[in-house]
Amino acid sequence: MELIAQEGKQESGQRAEDAARPEGGLAALIDELAHGVVVMTEQGRILHANQAARHELVRAKSIALWQGGLVQACRPECDSELQLAIARAAGGRRSLVQLAALEGPGISVAVVPLKHSSTEARCALVFSRASVCDPLMLGFFARRHGITPAEHQVLASLCEGLSAPQIASQLRVAVSTIRSHVRSICAKTRASGVRELVQRVAVLPPVAPAFPHEAVH
Repeated sequence: MELIAQEGKQESGQRAEDAARPEGGLAALIDELAHGVVVMTEQGRILHANQAARHELVRAKSIALWQGGLVQACRPECDSELQLAIARAAGGRRSLVQLAALEGPGISVAVVPLKHSSTEARCALVFSRASVCDPLMLGFFARRHGITPAEHQVLASLCEGLSAPQIASQLRVAVSTIRSHVRSICAKTRASGVRELVQRVAVLPPVAPAFPHEAVH
């Protein structure tokens, strides 16, 4: 299995951008989700892809549109697992697959069967988010609780799993300064500690900012 040649990637990106977008409130809502969502047939033909999914398909790091316009994993060893999960969805079974990237971190994909009135089996691919909390919602959370820009930066780093010493090293400030920020954030949000604070951020609604158009060369 060969990935589309470099000169053909622009066409692939255009297919991802132009993937079926049904009109209506539900399609508009799905487009706002931080999770990539692809609705497809059992054969891999895309019926709808929201903006987060189109962004991921155009990047073509873990999953992409390949020759023939079919959705496939970028690594052959991952694609066999993905195709098996799609086949299972046709039989009403759900699966979770991990797709390694050509470089950098990969993504997790939930493959979910969909009920539909037509005889053609359909399923949805739901992609994992890139981070615990998306910048848009983290910004809303910070403004809601009166968190300062410096505290916002510390909170974002905590959500990435960094410790106070690591954040201090990254920002080139004293560890005591970071701990002071953490105490202030916890006081403003009434969180008992970092664990509860990150937990509250992690369950914020998965609403994403508009994804920038990524040029496909």
